[in-house]
This record gives sequence, structure tokens and C-alpha cells, in this order.
Amino acid sequence: MKKLVFLAAIALFAVACGATRAGSGSGPTPTPGGAMGFDVTATSTDHAVAMHVGQKLGVVLRAGQGMANWSHPVSSDQSTLAAIVDPAATAARGVTLAAFEARKAGEVTVTANAGAACSPGQACPMFLAVYSLKVTITP
Repeated sequence: MKKLVFLAAIALFAVACGATRAGSGSGPTPTPGGAMGFDVTATSTDHAVAMHVGQKLGVVLRAGQGMANWSHPVSSDQSTLAAIVDPAATAARGVTLAAFEARKAGEVTVTANAGAACSPGQACPMFLAVYSLKVTITP
């Protein structure tokens, strides 16, 4: 049931945004924004995207099996890729959403991390999953 709800939420998000999704290591040509105004959408399988100044990026990260939710994604340079209104209030359980706007040309990295989901009082493995998205912004 959780999987179905998650898939429905992602499908709705992708359709509502009219987004362009980048494959691993690829740089898509962004399309004009949709209902929520995202020009590019990236997921945990994406490692690089390309966009233009003024365009908006939506990041959708799903918590993996046995993992805690991802931390809120952050930009390595807020003056180049700035965080904008966070749509997290509409996120499905286990999904982390973030939004950014390209302010000037350059290259930045968006990062987030997640640890193991552990029950209180139980031994917990000490590892950290790291998400890194290279964002190239052109004029």
C-alpha cells in the first residue's frame, strides 16, 4: 500500500510539474514550467542536471528500505542556486522535497544524506547514505 501511495504521489508530482527528468549523468534540456513552476525535476537516481538562469529545480528524494528520511537538500552556493518555498508540506511519508531557483550561471552541488532507520534502544548500524546532484547553470 505504501509503495502504491508513493508511486501515485510521484506520478502526480511529475505530471503536475510538467518536469523534465534527467537520467544518471545526463544533462536534460529543461522545458517551460508546469503547474508548480518547476523547469527541471531530479530524483535520487539523477546525478547531474543542466538548467538556465531563472529556471526552477525540484528535488524529490524517497527514503530507501530501512533508511530514515533524507535530510533537507541544500545547495553548495546559495547565491547561484537559491532555495525557494519548500513544498514539503505536501510530501508523502518517506519523501523529501526541495525547490531551488537558478540565480546566476555556474556549477553547484545539491546534497542530502540519510542514516539507518533504527528503533529506540536497539543497536543501529553506523552508516550514512549521501545524495549528490551536480547542477550546471547557463545564462
